[in-house]
Amino acid sequence: MNVFFQVVTGIVLLQLLFAIWNAAQLPKLGTAPGTRAEKALPAPASSRALHLSVLIPARNEADNIGDCLSSVLASSTGGIGAEIIVLDDSSTDGTGAIAAAAGGGRVRVLKGRELPEGWLGKSHACAQLAEASSGDWLLFLDADVRLQQGALQAAVSAAAAAGGGMITGFPRQITGSWLERLVVPLMVFTIICHLPIPLVRSSRDPRFVAAHGGFILIHRDSYYECGGHEAIRSELVDDMALARAVKRSGGTVTLMDITEQVFMRMYHNARQVWNGYRKNIYAGIGRRPVLLLAVLIAYLLLYVAPAAAVLYYGLSGQPGALLWPAAALLAGLAVKRTSDAAGRQPFWFCLLFPVSMLCLSLIAVASWRGSRTHTGYEWKGRRYG
Repeated sequence: MNVFFQVVTGIVLLQLLFAIWNAAQLPKLGTAPGTRAEKALPAPASSRALHLSVLIPARNEADNIGDCLSSVLASSTGGIGAEIIVLDDSSTDGTGAIAAAAGGGRVRVLKGRELPEGWLGKSHACAQLAEASSGDWLLFLDADVRLQQGALQAAVSAAAAAGGGMITGFPRQITGSWLERLVVPLMVFTIICHLPIPLVRSSRDPRFVAAHGGFILIHRDSYYECGGHEAIRSELVDDMALARAVKRSGGTVTLMDITEQVFMRMYHNARQVWNGYRKNIYAGIGRRPVLLLAVLIAYLLLYVAPAAAVLYYGLSGQPGALLWPAAALLAGLAVKRTSDAAGRQPFWFCLLFPVSMLCLSLIAVASWRGSRTHTGYEWKGRRYG
């Protein structure tokens, strides 16, 4: 058994080295792609000619839309022209009226059209927003996103430096319930530990992409050249699908560190976490059961088995057998801490890592079952296959 945990320790240490290097490659929002400047660049003179469209799809977001719009309106654009459009996607909780009141005449609120056959809800809403917009750059925000005061100016600087394509990033996640703390930060873990970040921009291979639908900044030409949301109208994981479409059309995708400028609370209880991740995990890996099984086995062996062994040997009075399982466990916690630091999460979250992996595995199995049994997934009052 010692040999097994020695091998596990070696693998996880290599993973740690990769994670440390990979996290250092992530450029901050507002800097030129490929840099790690500590301060956002001032908006270049060329950016003053840009026009920005901030586009927010909203379905039953009465608890979020007011604060979202307040943060957008308070965020400086550095003197460039900007429009803000909210699409009320058949809400039943007064979202549209709240958005109109919060906007104070500075926000255009549209009433969404009926969902056509073959479309998923968010993609349809985003397509309508793009159609109604006039900006050179389109910034799609989720209603639960909050912007810091310099976020829009940083986005404009990044857009001017990029010149085209798509810019995205993972907002800093605010968590409250235990399942949120256990599972939500794993989004950044999967990127920092598995995806070589420089390849997101430099490679034309659409497999090397990452995106978060809460913050997608895309040039208008790039949006329509890739087919926009119409081209991905039936894709469950729409943000990743849009990023792949941009690459396939010859555009660039840039993944940036936006945690200083953008934050959000995606879910507010364990049920929402379960349903949200259950909807996305299996579709996110291309509905490939063998890949899902391989990933889960690897996660359990690398990150859960050492913790189980430490617990077993400790309780059974075998301190001599603890060395290598403990080494593997500590290496795994260091990997998680590296990803948590990239996502600006509290230090102590890494101590929950083995439990996080168990929870993720359970949700992943449920996600597979939802597809396998054709029961589908429910989200915001709509059922998806």
